[in-house]
Amino acid sequence: MSSQITSKQQPHVLRREFSLWSAFAFAFAFISPIVALYGIFGLALSAAGPSFWWGFLLVFAGQFLVALIFATLVSRWPLEGSLYQWSRRLLGTTYGWFSGWVYVWTLVIAMATVALGAAGFVANIVEIEAPSGGTLALIALVILLAGTAVNLVGRRALKIFMIGSIIAEVIGSVVLGTWLLLFHRSNSLSVLFEGGGADTDTLAYMTGPFMLAVAFIGWSFVGFESAGSIAEEVHEPRRDLPKAVLFSLAFIAVVVAYSSLAIILAIPDLGAVADGTVADPVYDTLTTALGTGIAKPVEVLFVIGFLASFLALQTSASRVIWAYARDGALPAAGALVQLRGKARIPVVAILVTTVVGAALFLLSIVAGDVYSLMVNFTAGGFYLAFLFPLVGFLVVLLRRAWTPAAFSLGRATLPVAVVAVVWAVLQFLNIAWPRAAFDQRYLDWSVWIGVVVLGVIGAAILASVRSRITGTDVVDEAEARDELADRP
Repeated sequence: MSSQITSKQQPHVLRREFSLWSAFAFAFAFISPIVALYGIFGLALSAAGPSFWWGFLLVFAGQFLVALIFATLVSRWPLEGSLYQWSRRLLGTTYGWFSGWVYVWTLVIAMATVALGAAGFVANIVEIEAPSGGTLALIALVILLAGTAVNLVGRRALKIFMIGSIIAEVIGSVVLGTWLLLFHRSNSLSVLFEGGGADTDTLAYMTGPFMLAVAFIGWSFVGFESAGSIAEEVHEPRRDLPKAVLFSLAFIAVVVAYSSLAIILAIPDLGAVADGTVADPVYDTLTTALGTGIAKPVEVLFVIGFLASFLALQTSASRVIWAYARDGALPAAGALVQLRGKARIPVVAILVTTVVGAALFLLSIVAGDVYSLMVNFTAGGFYLAFLFPLVGFLVVLLRRAWTPAAFSLGRATLPVAVVAVVWAVLQFLNIAWPRAAFDQRYLDWSVWIGVVVLGVIGAAILASVRSRITGTDVVDEAEARDELADRP
């Protein structure tokens, strides 16, 4: 029996059209080394000086432990919706519902943020000088609609774009980084040990500026879990998804750390960056080293990276929404769960992300500070969402109720789980800590404000749908049948 026959027999079964390579490309595009680097480089460098680079190694080490746990979970439960599905099966419906609720809002807000980031580059490419907030929002809306169109076409279009983005990002990150290292070095490796200034002792630097840089870097190493968001669209998910989760994170870490090192060593005037004279050290370094003629080609590469990240974020968000709807865990679940066309795409769920994204763009125009609050929430939101399955897994381990799956850490499972939880808690608190960073003090509390607002709204929605939520065995049995039918 083929998976297509199974899909016809079961109206809420997705088509498995992604391979291991596709799942890796999806997670790679979600993280996007260009987005990861460009989004945090200037902030981290200003916060902690060139020695912020060591933060990449610290964050990668912590996140790789998280990835090991997620690889274990996706091997056991290769289900659409990832964090939501895992958390629900670990510690119950309410726990899982809030896990997915935080995750889906983080994805949608991050999606809008990435679209606005791409809008700035598009404005430069078409030579719009000093674009207003309204202009950027309009460009972002066009990007949103174009991305939605790609997602609605089907998985083939998505796969083609993801592969194209990998090629572009390797060129944009690795090739340009190598060129800078070989021909445009302005600083020695010793600058990697400089940070905080002569008046700041090591302890004060490590607990202050360096930890702030680590909070920024935290944004660079999320998204590896997204391979699990499309689990029911992947062939052999129990075998391949753990590989996609781990390899995407490791590969991104190498690319981002390498590119960052190249740019640090090529910055012509580190002092100008430190005092704020150079607001965009990545772009300034590239144009200084390679000439203004390289500006537009580099910006085109940046746009491709941002668009690929946007597509992956929108796809992930729509799949989490669809997974909720299949369980009857959202209002209008009957419409949200529908799969359309020969490709069996969750069209309504995708359109919901489009409408919410457009609303966020409008909000960015009429209430900029509120938008800043939401943007600041995203990094903390990812780590908070990660904590749900991490803590749930640790609890199940301590209860001796865990049954290993195809991917297992063996005796190392418990110690890895403990350290992963400790890391995620510390990093979440580090990101959410209300440092005095904004003129409006309430923006320093962005993460906590977001948590409270989402918690109140989420509790009301959960109360309205709780009696209609189906048991986990319904989905588990359907997924197992479909996965069995997919095997040759």
